[in-house]
Amino acid sequence: MASLSAVAARIEAATPAGRDRGADALRALAIAGVVTGHWLVTAWTPGPGGTVRVSSPLACMPWLTPASWVLQTLAVFFFVGGYAAERSLRSAAGYGAWARARMRRLLRPVGPPVLVWAGAAAGLALGGMPAGSVRSLVQPTAGPLWFLAVFAALTAATPLLRAAPLAVAGSAAAAVLTTDVIRFGLDGPSWPGWVNVVAGWLVPYALGVAWARGALASRRAAAGLLAAGAAGTAALVAWAGYPASMVGVTGAKVSNLGPPTLAVVCFGIAQTGLALLVREPLARLARRPRVWAAIAVVNLSAMTVFLWHQTVLAGAALAALRLGGLPGLVEAPTGPAWLAHRLAWLPLLAVLLVLVASVTRAGGRFRGGRTAGG
Repeated sequence: MASLSAVAARIEAATPAGRDRGADALRALAIAGVVTGHWLVTAWTPGPGGTVRVSSPLACMPWLTPASWVLQTLAVFFFVGGYAAERSLRSAAGYGAWARARMRRLLRPVGPPVLVWAGAAAGLALGGMPAGSVRSLVQPTAGPLWFLAVFAALTAATPLLRAAPLAVAGSAAAAVLTTDVIRFGLDGPSWPGWVNVVAGWLVPYALGVAWARGALASRRAAAGLLAAGAAGTAALVAWAGYPASMVGVTGAKVSNLGPPTLAVVCFGIAQTGLALLVREPLARLARRPRVWAAIAVVNLSAMTVFLWHQTVLAGAALAALRLGGLPGLVEAPTGPAWLAHRLAWLPLLAVLLVLVASVTRAGGRFRGGRTAGG
């Protein structure tokens, strides 16, 4: 305990006085929500001959749907990302140097997990595992790369959003509405929906830029975002046929995340309003040295955690598969017993993720570079 207090004291002493601890706390909560949510909704069902396929507990246990409302926190991640990018760009010497530094921090951690799973996929295929099973194990680990690519693109475009970020957010929401009308209302092709991969996450990102530029400063504005977003989400789910789950469900006809729909955009707007309302209480809580130390550590390793958390889960599932399957890892998610088993695995998965993050950061120091996240 004395050692932990000493570490917390050193982190506290090294923190600049003007650090926005509330924003850092929001980012840490967003990362925690993403990791926990993915660990709870990603499942593998064993099949004949040692095969395995991806499944979802939400398909078998729809009563778990409200958990997706709590743990799907990607909009908060993009919201705080836009806020942080605008603040750092404001104090940068020039766009070129700023963009290169941001891209290095975002993209350099991508290489190791990609190499790990490229090698693992090749090894599994050479070992005789069916291609479908290899894809089922590798596909969830690649999911974070899509979001990181979008995040990097929005980061690079930050200067274009600064003049009128609220108008940009509104235009992006309108683009999502248009593509949804084409896909669902007019029975059009599905491919226009991929516009929403950028437009859907541009909405909270642009709102973050607006926040950094002084908009959305009042509690009335925050409450308005929360109320409007929640009402819009509820209306779309109740009367427009959108799924209630804010994450994709295996086998479902429509996914709210692949690509993002208007429902998940409205849900993200509600989340940004809630984030603004709780920011000050979180900032006060983050004044406690131990709490701040935990928040700071999560923020320093944010990209590492984001990129590796599904790899940790898939690696555990692969090990379980080699042992003939283990409850909660390679087991059909058909009932509460699966959920209890998966919850029991979460502490071990967290320890493994901490070890991976520590090794990754140590490797970054050995190479003389900065590690992911700062």
